[in-house]
Amino acid sequence: MKSEIITTLFKSFEDIRHERDGVEYWYARELQVLLEYREWRNFTNVIDKAKQACESVGQPLEDHFVDVNKMVQLGSGAERKVKDILLTRYACYLIAQNGDPNKTEIAFAQTYFAIQTRKQELIEQRLLEVDRLTARQKLTESEKALSQVIFGRGVNSKSFANIRSMRDAALFGGYTTSGMKDELGVPAKRPLADFLPTLLIKGKDFATELTSHNVVENDLTGDHAISREHIDNNAAVRGMLLKRGVNPRRIAAH
Repeated sequence: MKSEIITTLFKSFEDIRHERDGVEYWYARELQVLLEYREWRNFTNVIDKAKQACESVGQPLEDHFVDVNKMVQLGSGAERKVKDILLTRYACYLIAQNGDPNKTEIAFAQTYFAIQTRKQELIEQRLLEVDRLTARQKLTESEKALSQVIFGRGVNSKSFANIRSMRDAALFGGYTTSGMKDELGVPAKRPLADFLPTLLIKGKDFATELTSHNVVENDLTGDHAISREHIDNNAAVRGMLLKRGVNPRRIAAH
């Protein structure tokens, strides 16, 4: 998640934060708008799940979800009474946890309400960590999918390990997997990707996805053809990064 987006969302969430007698709270209808739920009834479904989660850990609902009525202004200038809910930070956190994490606003809210201190830099740091972990999991899934694609095409576990090492040599300008692990001081039994920045993890993931696609699309078989495909794709990612002023080996070491 980009810093500019985090800054904008931080301000938006701070703007709807209320405080009375040292107690902070949020209105559900204002939170609904920020989390991009168009219909109140759809948002109340998420609130109901949050309430269930609250009860399941033994927290009193009345301490975190307080039903209220408030007046809202209509387009005509008239006012109408509507039902709303006062929410504690914990209630908002449970609501965010039961929302769609693929929505940028939900992903931000999950961290915003989880952190007790309202410092933007802490929220930004945690979101970046979440982004990295998500990218790392995605790479694991892509590599597993690639192995399933190529194992029926004349590639075994040993040759797949060699293919991945040559892939790293293409990405890091001649440094194989073991060479990069030595460079970064990575323990022998830990995967190199666990110690790479998010940008490189996503680059490796893209190259892996592209290899899987092209192996099937072009009906590639055997170590040589599949190795060449994977090497070329990682070399292409390296070339793109270098063209944009990013040296893969250098940023891996930072």
